Amino acid sequence: MTYILAIDQGTTSTRAIVFDAEMKIIASAQEEFTQHFPNSGWVEHDAMDLWNTTLSTCRDAVAKAGLEMAAITAIGITNQRETTLVWDRSTGEPVHNAIVWQDRRTADICRALKADGHEALITETTGLLLDPYFSSTKVKWILDQDEILRSRAEAGELAFGTVDSWLIWHLTGGKRHVTDATNAARTMLYDIHNGAWSDKICDLLGVPQAMLPEVLDCAADFGVAEASILGAEIPILGVAGDQQAATLGNACFEPGMLKSTYGTGCFALLNTGDTPVTSENRLLTTIAYQLDGKPTYALEGAIFIAGAVVQWLRDGLGIIESASETQALAESADPAQELILVPAFTGLGAPYWAPDCRGAIFGLTRGSGPAEFAKAALESVGFQTRDLLEAMQGDMGGAGKAQLRVDGGMTASDCAMQFLADITGAPVDRPTVLESTALGVAWLAGMRAGVYPSQEDFAAKWALDQTFEPVMAEATREARYANWKKAVEATLSV
Repeated sequence: MTYILAIDQGTTSTRAIVFDAEMKIIASAQEEFTQHFPNSGWVEHDAMDLWNTTLSTCRDAVAKAGLEMAAITAIGITNQRETTLVWDRSTGEPVHNAIVWQDRRTADICRALKADGHEALITETTGLLLDPYFSSTKVKWILDQDEILRSRAEAGELAFGTVDSWLIWHLTGGKRHVTDATNAARTMLYDIHNGAWSDKICDLLGVPQAMLPEVLDCAADFGVAEASILGAEIPILGVAGDQQAATLGNACFEPGMLKSTYGTGCFALLNTGDTPVTSENRLLTTIAYQLDGKPTYALEGAIFIAGAVVQWLRDGLGIIESASETQALAESADPAQELILVPAFTGLGAPYWAPDCRGAIFGLTRGSGPAEFAKAALESVGFQTRDLLEAMQGDMGGAGKAQLRVDGGMTASDCAMQFLADITGAPVDRPTVLESTALGVAWLAGMRAGVYPSQEDFAAKWALDQTFEPVMAEATREARYANWKKAVEATLSV
């Protein structure tokens, strides 16, 4: 029997999922961990929380499957991207909390680099915009706090990595300091055209290359998880950043195919094949995946707050006790009220890239209540997705609207998915396996191990659960989107 263990280390929780020989989920385990907000716009994780929840969920998932760890053929890892860790190579101890991708503390660094004329170099080399979202300025910030840290980094005593590197380092007992091309491409230090760390950008930001991991394909030999850690020696054979893993899990292998993942944030990736497309609409050019040394590129739009807006309803406003209540509450909203929530809790992502912007809500009346807030929260995700799709359409020369494949926890809401189809005016395909992110890296690991199908056969197995067709009248759609654009403009002007 073949079993693949997928580790999905996310922004608010860690999951481990066991897949069988038919790539079906047979068991899973999940743990949330604490979010730390030391200052306004700052978001941190305790790095050991990421490791400890990974270890415990792996053990729990395998136990729930009724298996011994030795039954696992290979491990695939997918992770929250851009989140930045620096640790001591000799002890494995982090020198600072993990700085999360949502964190905006390096906005001043980015502004200074932009004012000095460096954004063109960074965008041409990395495909990214100069924004606090990415890892490089976070590394710089950590090293800038203590000259001793910088000296140690230059001496090779410290390691930098995104979450995948951190987990692999621990799983292999510190023997492997590696990452994959998709995670490297999100650091704002990696030359996506030449497939190497950029000497110029590393020098510009003062990030010593001695602390950087080796970059591998998405399906590669990343090391072996030690028996003393997991209970058996298991090869780690697949790694991809969460959004790229979801692209793989949705079998978006052909140029023009588009997927959008709804987790804490929302991320849409459009496969552009072997050609990196430079965006004219402030989207990102990135690596969708890399196999056999050959990168496949994508245009990406990132929304910082998607599923996190539901968490805000629960934890911030206290109007729901669990996320599952949101749909029923939203459906009970007064249809005559049109609340518009711009959830810029940590700034606005693509295509606006406004790190200092903060959230706002418009259209409040005396009758506005929990139901209207819930509806506005779900609709905010649809509006933001349309922003991304409009920008992508512009970059691709105004081609017709693509059929969108979606995944992630929020896609379980029929209400949210129907509004997404309505506001974009395009069909939305929801797969039978919503855990496309974990499926993507499970396939990478299984394919590398020789037990899962080829790329073509895997694409043929992709299964549709439901297509949501747009039913909203065109005039209503355009009027509502125009109101959203006005709300964003007002929010940006504050």
